Amino acid sequence: MITWQDLHHAELTVPQLYALLKLRCAVFVVEQNCPYQDIDGDDLVGENRHILGWYNDELVAYARILKSDEELEPVVIGRVIVSEALRGEKLGQNLMAQTLASCQQHWPEKALYLGAQAHLQDFYGRFGFVPVTDVYDEDGIAHIGMAREVIRA
Repeated sequence: MITWQDLHHAELTVPQLYALLKLRCAVFVVEQNCPYQDIDGDDLVGENRHILGWYNDELVAYARILKSDEELEPVVIGRVIVSEALRGEKLGQNLMAQTLASCQQHWPEKALYLGAQAHLQDFYGRFGFVPVTDVYDEDGIAHIGMAREVIRA
């Protein structure tokens, strides 16, 4: 069973921060063979949040939510990741549900944006995201900008 945490960056402990950086590096840098500067200065600022999914004390799922100080800017979901060991278990769907619930709880009036790896366009489409850019290259990987408008009850 996955234990979920939705934490403001100020609530992260050093071991939690270490675990999320380790998982991001393992997948985005090593597995995808994509050397880039993952630590970008956005993890510990503003109202940004971190969604962490733990299994047997190991971080296996993660997403970062960036909240701009600019009123008209959307909330940006990024660094969406599932550990290689648990892929195919629908954990990505649970991760996105947790992430969207956090966005709804903290910023219900805000549109959402993410820069998806292009091959995951259908996956994000299931959550109401639609393409808003052409496919573009980011660090040697095809991406597409996708947005989700505010859903009113």
